[in-house]
Amino acid sequence: MGAPLRIAAFASGGGSNFQAVAEALRREGSGAEVVLCLSNRAGAGALARAAELGIAGAVVAPEAYDDGARYCAELLDLLETHAANFIILAGYLKQIPSLVVQRYAGRMLNIHPSLLPAFGGRGMYGAHVHRAVLAYGARWSGATVHLVDETYDTGPIVLQEPTPVLPDDTPETLAARVLELEHRLYPEAVRLFAADRIRLEGRCVRILPPSATAISQPA
Repeated sequence: MGAPLRIAAFASGGGSNFQAVAEALRREGSGAEVVLCLSNRAGAGALARAAELGIAGAVVAPEAYDDGARYCAELLDLLETHAANFIILAGYLKQIPSLVVQRYAGRMLNIHPSLLPAFGGRGMYGAHVHRAVLAYGARWSGATVHLVDETYDTGPIVLQEPTPVLPDDTPETLAARVLELEHRLYPEAVRLFAADRIRLEGRCVRILPPSATAISQPA
């Protein structure tokens, strides 16, 4: 197994998924840890959660930079400063620069509140997703953890879990059930990467059994 995961969490809002991952890793004592919470908004609730957890926080707002190259360089400098070797996006509403995506290829995850590829893409986040699911008349929704590529919500799928759409659902009730799935699914996906149990074959993510990774390690 390689070096323990040192995770940077990118969050624009409340950061409940960031907190779920950080607390799960601490409980389990696997050696993986969240070392940085980065936001594009100084008032993001995720930064307050980070402070309570004793995790470093930083604000990097793309609009504060006169060109994308300087913004990208600032992100990479912060990640290097904190020796982050893995990234999770937890309600981060800005597109990640291509160079960062390339640098962390196969080591950057996002969680989305639907069963991708349905109800994904630009502008599909938070309540927008749940309203779209209800308006379409879908019978199922859920949560998806996927690897990040250079397009919104199109990276290879790591884990998914469904929940039924109930006849009396509102965007708020559906969101609450999906969020419960997210808080369980996201830590589990990070655990799989921390245990070196993920292999990418084309677009397909293969999850190795625990024994397979143990056998493959040198004595």
